[in-house]
Amino acid sequence: MDGPTPENAAHDNLERALGYRFKRVEQLTDALRHSSYVNEQPQTGITSNERLEFLGDAVLNLAISHLLMERYPDLTEGELSRTRAQLVNETELAAIAREIGIGPHLLLGKGEALTDGREKNSILADATEAVIAAIYIDGGFDAAFGFVKNQFRERLRNASRTRHDTDFKSMLQERVQSIHHEVPRYAVIDEIGPDHDKTFRVRMTVAGITAEGDGKSKKMAEQEAARAGLERLDRSD
Repeated sequence: MDGPTPENAAHDNLERALGYRFKRVEQLTDALRHSSYVNEQPQTGITSNERLEFLGDAVLNLAISHLLMERYPDLTEGELSRTRAQLVNETELAAIAREIGIGPHLLLGKGEALTDGREKNSILADATEAVIAAIYIDGGFDAAFGFVKNQFRERLRNASRTRHDTDFKSMLQERVQSIHHEVPRYAVIDEIGPDHDKTFRVRMTVAGITAEGDGKSKKMAEQEAARAGLERLDRSD
């Protein structure tokens, strides 16, 4: 009987760290293949993990939304959104990738590998989402949900202690000032409902990014717009 292929052997330790054994290990390989690797081999017909990243983002957000709804039945929609933003972002996803040990398994182009691509938050975070998609395709939503639940268990517990203290406006301002040297601008664009029960909609613009948020006060709406702006910045990095 044939022994394990080099591909299977290379991913064996990673599968153990993921807590999931792939039926088709090539799904995992696809999730680890960065665009820089594909660009250096144009004749091979291989694809990067970008499509898987797109799918993984959707699966991850659904799984986290379900876990938050289940764990915190008292939270409003806005609070759920803010808490999810604390959990699902580039920094947290890159941290998960490091905990699992995804970096050494990434397929990178020579230039990206030489410039510490295996340590870049953006590459690690994208790979984490792609791996989630690979698990989803290979084993279904229950398998992907189980992986997300295991990886975010402690983070969900921590979110209960910090969710009320997050100042997204300050986070956004610090980030864009350090990178783009700009200050976010906020403007009320709509007011919905009677005076005693009004909902405000605020638009935030900075560094070519526009985001909107709703809230029962202008300050709450600004925080929601800032949170949405941070999510857009994460996706554009």
